[in-house]
Amino acid sequence: MLSVSQGDRGLVRIGTGGRILRAVLLASAFTPCAAIVQTATAQQRTPDADSDGQASPQQESEAPQPAPQDEPIVPDEQFESALPPLGDDINAPLEPMPEPVDRQGVAEAASADAEQDAEDAKREPLEAPGSEIVEPRPLPDEGELAQPLPPIDSFDSTPPPEIAGVEDIDSEIRYETVVEGLEKVDLESRFRDLSALEEGDGEAENAAMVSARAKSDEQLALQLMQSQGYYDAAVTSRIDRPSEPEGALRAVISATPGVRYSFSSITTEGDATVPMGLVDEALPLKPGDPIEAERVQGAEANVSVTLPQKGYPFFQLGQRDILLDGSDHSGAYTLPYDLGPRASFGGFATQGEPVFDPEHIGVLARFDRGDLYDSRDVDDLRKALVSTGLYSTVSVQPQRTGETAPDGTEYVDLLVRQKAGPPRTLAAEAGYRTGQGIRLEGSWTHRNLFPPEGALIVSGVGGTQEQGLSATFRRSNAGRRDRTVMLGVAANHNDYEAYEAYTASLIGRISYDSTPLWQKRFTYSYGFELVGTNEDVWNFDAGERQRKTYFIAALPGTVGFDTSDSLLNPTEGFRINATVSPEAAVKGAFRPYARLKLEGTAYYPVTDSLVIAGRAAVGSIPGIDRDDLPPSRRYYAGGGGSVRGYGYRELGPQAPDGKPIGGRSFNEFSLEARYRFGDFGIVPFIDAGQAYDTIYPRGSDLKFGAGIGGRFYTNFGPLRVDLATPLNPRPGDPSIALYISIGQAF
Repeated sequence: MLSVSQGDRGLVRIGTGGRILRAVLLASAFTPCAAIVQTATAQQRTPDADSDGQASPQQESEAPQPAPQDEPIVPDEQFESALPPLGDDINAPLEPMPEPVDRQGVAEAASADAEQDAEDAKREPLEAPGSEIVEPRPLPDEGELAQPLPPIDSFDSTPPPEIAGVEDIDSEIRYETVVEGLEKVDLESRFRDLSALEEGDGEAENAAMVSARAKSDEQLALQLMQSQGYYDAAVTSRIDRPSEPEGALRAVISATPGVRYSFSSITTEGDATVPMGLVDEALPLKPGDPIEAERVQGAEANVSVTLPQKGYPFFQLGQRDILLDGSDHSGAYTLPYDLGPRASFGGFATQGEPVFDPEHIGVLARFDRGDLYDSRDVDDLRKALVSTGLYSTVSVQPQRTGETAPDGTEYVDLLVRQKAGPPRTLAAEAGYRTGQGIRLEGSWTHRNLFPPEGALIVSGVGGTQEQGLSATFRRSNAGRRDRTVMLGVAANHNDYEAYEAYTASLIGRISYDSTPLWQKRFTYSYGFELVGTNEDVWNFDAGERQRKTYFIAALPGTVGFDTSDSLLNPTEGFRINATVSPEAAVKGAFRPYARLKLEGTAYYPVTDSLVIAGRAAVGSIPGIDRDDLPPSRRYYAGGGGSVRGYGYRELGPQAPDGKPIGGRSFNEFSLEARYRFGDFGIVPFIDAGQAYDTIYPRGSDLKFGAGIGGRFYTNFGPLRVDLATPLNPRPGDPSIALYISIGQAF
């Protein structure tokens, strides 16, 4: 486009666009310069007027006659013929301007103009009435211009000492923040948490900084109110000077919330779901609700989470639209979405550095081919892969196959991207208990020496009363999620108050256990034990201690039922565990018997901070006399997992030399009040228990211990420190017992 306009002094303004600009520039080469100058000069001069507004005859005669309005300076035909042909490329470079036809005439005209300018310079300047003649300032000579500039640090940059009504701008000032209006909408506390003025703690370099913070807080207050639905809100700020010379400035943020907007309608746009209305059900918004940013974002997040749990793995939300109506302070909400296909689980695919093949990944999954897609099952599979400890990174994502399932859904494969991590682990554990002493345990584990998940564990124990070495083969997730097969050999030396034993054992077990990832209600284990042990035992016939060697075979089995809410720190629910172990001891003769044990714990939350926990356990060994049992297979009471305050395995019948000899039955009871504050806790407790030489436990002769413990709660469980004292001690029992370990006592 090309536009031409007349300026206030007769100058022509030209606005151009595209290739028209090039045409105008080229045409100017053929336009007579004198005509343009003459037109501009004529328009600048204004004739003097008489009192009646008429020009004088002399002025009238001297004034140039204007050209006729309908005659252009350059005829159209001449202008059009001077234009060069235009091409189709608007971005082509400009063509060179043509040379003037009469170069000599142009040069002579330029020389004449220069001579006329010199004559004009010699004339005396005209003096207008009431004006002064200003002599032109002489130009500096070339020597002065050639001088170097002075260095910048030679200038005095100190500001004036006083500026009218303003204090020294470089001095640090104090201020206080006043908020008005936000308390009406319950936003003042949140505003102060985010405020730039509050972050400055009432101090600033100068008043300009306080003003800048106030301006920033204006926007903050406005955004907070709009996030709560106050779209007509207004905010102002001001800085009030102190009434006293030494007082503080007052930064005032004044807010006017206005009327709160609410939803007039809620509309979702997209394909129909199966069953109908899944998107609307997952969107917890309804007409009349206030238009709050957090409420809207939370509702949309709920939709994005819920639909992939209902069979739509590729569901995506579109951009919301809220049309506000200021007449009734309402908003019409519209949410578009892309549903994607309804899907069911298909197979598995792997990518990257292989750790598990698709077959073993299927063992870890808790769903079968054809089950309706549920993102929670996908998350569970990813967590199970991570919990193996064999990955540095792993991800699980659905991918379309285009294959239709019998129910009309589309099969979706899960793509597992794998990157192996270090398979070896070094671990150490330490603890201390009065009566049991120090116990240190270390282990080396290769978690995938026999793929998949076939681990070799070599461990050692060193302590006051226990020393030993063991090697264990363990296959996790053996044919089923969380099923473990274990085979191990061990050699140990135990030196307790009740007995001293050198033991070699071969143990095998299959178990279905709870894990931190999936705590199960029902658990079980079964296996075998082959034990050879040399132990000291009190011989009542000989009246002395003697060493005897026993060979033991056992088939232990346990079942458990658990409704508690945590493995390491339960706060509600209960647990029941039962153990049955048919055994046979061989020392000159074959003596079969059974070891039975039943234990229950319960947890009751009185408040959010206080939990009452209780424990009861009983045990019995039918089928054999006590003195025919190896001492290591008898029941004892006392210690950190039994009756605190007494020595480990030191309660029960005693030999004539004063050492415990164990029994065929026992009972134990504990009660704790677990009070937690933050990451710490206090636990007063009382325990009771005893071991008996009869087949059934009795209620008589119970020993009681009481104390108090401290807890430090971590992400892997509480650290426990307990101090206990026996309430009805026997001669030789300790006055105070200390217990340090990980996890609650029960």
